Amino acid sequence: MKFNSDEIASVLQKEIEQYEGQIDVRETGTVLEVGDGIARVYGLSGVMAGEMVEFPGGVIGLAFNLEENSVGVIILGDYLKINEGDEVKALGTLLSVPVGPGVLGRVLDPLGRPLDGKGPVQSNETRPVEFLAPGVAGRQPVHEPMQTGIKAIDAMTPIGRGQRELIIGDRKTGKTAVALDAILNQKHTGVKCFYVAIGQKDSSVAGVIQTLEELGAMEYTTVIMSGASSPAPLQYVAPYAGTAMAEYFMFNGEHALIVYDDLSKQAAAYRQLSLLMRRPPGREAFPGDVFYCHSRLLERSSKLSAELGGGSLTSLPIIETLEGEVSAYIPTNVISITDGQIYLQPDLFFAGVRPAMNVGISVSRVGGAAQIKAMKKIAGSLRLDLAAFRELEAFAQLGTDLDAATQRQLDRGYRMVELLKQGQYKPLNVIDQVMVIYAGTKGYLDKVPINQVAQWEASFLEFMHTQKSDVYKALSDKQELTEEIEKQLIEAIKAFQSTRG
Repeated sequence: MKFNSDEIASVLQKEIEQYEGQIDVRETGTVLEVGDGIARVYGLSGVMAGEMVEFPGGVIGLAFNLEENSVGVIILGDYLKINEGDEVKALGTLLSVPVGPGVLGRVLDPLGRPLDGKGPVQSNETRPVEFLAPGVAGRQPVHEPMQTGIKAIDAMTPIGRGQRELIIGDRKTGKTAVALDAILNQKHTGVKCFYVAIGQKDSSVAGVIQTLEELGAMEYTTVIMSGASSPAPLQYVAPYAGTAMAEYFMFNGEHALIVYDDLSKQAAAYRQLSLLMRRPPGREAFPGDVFYCHSRLLERSSKLSAELGGGSLTSLPIIETLEGEVSAYIPTNVISITDGQIYLQPDLFFAGVRPAMNVGISVSRVGGAAQIKAMKKIAGSLRLDLAAFRELEAFAQLGTDLDAATQRQLDRGYRMVELLKQGQYKPLNVIDQVMVIYAGTKGYLDKVPINQVAQWEASFLEFMHTQKSDVYKALSDKQELTEEIEKQLIEAIKAFQSTRG
């Protein structure tokens, strides 16, 4: 058998052209010291801020501090497995988490690893945890309502899709309950929900997951969990990871809602990391860039422009105050970033007013733009009426004799407060809210004893659904309180009153 030298030469040439070196060129370094969730590494001179590094045993770290002679790395895992002198590899990639429909209904850690024992996450797409927020041109004003199902909020501090509304208050004033009601109310709306638990007790988070499962909300919700026992680096990364998962739906033209429970604990974790890294401390020992830590997170929530698909990401950050100190460092920071706040007051909570929303301090900077027309029409005066009632109530406690008009205003105020009370995990349809608040503001409950207001409300809604379904349907279809519908609603209320005698 003869070989043609030209053929051999051409084959060799082809092989040489196609040959690629299989040498793995990666930058490596050495661990100088390790402890408390951070490591100091020597030798990674080309590493970038936020780049992932790998320790022996597959433990992942994140380049956090780039210093002259070493790199400060935060360890996203068990730092006890890492020893001084270990080799560290730079991976050349940014921290990413799995995204897509596969994450819904799951309980994950901040790195996207499952914690619910249901096997691996079914997703072949990832998104970087840190991502630049959309610019001004890529957004549009908030104009679609994001109903929470809570009468007091939807009427007085409405939330729109793409808004950031802070829930703030002392511990045990019902902050998580408000956020969970908002998640439960997204059933059948197509809004994907994300609940990020930061530094919470594992038992509390287990209770939240159980509630979501029992009420059928887990199928459209993802829980990102970084409990109190998690290392500080994971607590710091958790909100960004949750946002990356939620952003996937926003950029695909869908709507998402994310709850950060709570950002006070994330700030504390960030402070811990920064102090360990010897970054200079500022006010309350927080590092100087703690504002940026929260602003770059919350700016990612927006209503995208029509050109980008019109998707939205709404966020409900939670902040815990101490002794009602709203003017502390972290609360004021987050208040200045968000588009309004719902302030929950302990005095109201213990007095049985739940949700314990303080109408005077709570605001929504989007306002009526995030309400349906019917709600906008009837809720306009409600806020002022309640604020005036609170002043009168304080005055009436002095025991002075009141004239008839003032007494009437007080009586109506007591009934409106009673009407705005709502049980936990019982979100109310917005049309039901409109009918009930209309009846209250127009004085149809003035003769109802205060202790019977809740019973009146339940009976009235049942009456409207069963016997006056045509009025309900007209209001539901139009979502506007036209003269004709208002007339029908007044007749229906009067008919209901007559049945009660």
